[in-house]
Amino acid sequence: MLSIFYDGNCPLCAAEMNHLKKSDTNNVITLVDINQPDFEALYPDVKFQDAMKILHGHYNGQVLLGLEVTHRAWTLVGKGFWVAPLNWPVIKTISHWVYLLLAKYRHPISSFLAKVFNMKTADCPSGSCAVTPKKPK
Repeated sequence: MLSIFYDGNCPLCAAEMNHLKKSDTNNVITLVDINQPDFEALYPDVKFQDAMKILHGHYNGQVLLGLEVTHRAWTLVGKGFWVAPLNWPVIKTISHWVYLLLAKYRHPISSFLAKVFNMKTADCPSGSCAVTPKKPK
């Protein structure tokens, strides 16, 4: 079982998770929106600020980060061939840096793409969300 901790206020992120979940016919992936009110109480081992910087996942007692989560998720749903190149030498290093850049600017990118493709999320019905990061306790 893979648990993915994702930013549900990011239309692009939510769209990918919805697409992934549609392919999850064996129900092996649990999606957890890090913006839910009780997130920190339910998942004290995943820090909100860290999860806002990079995608987090838990798989068989291991913590996965970034593209490791993406690769594992799509492999579990039988679509690993889509993401296999992400683990190839040289490409792995480049794709990791590209991922970190996209993750950092996912809200402006999502806002632009949401407007262009009319993407919406439950928490962002307009497809364009103001980002107000939670303050650490």
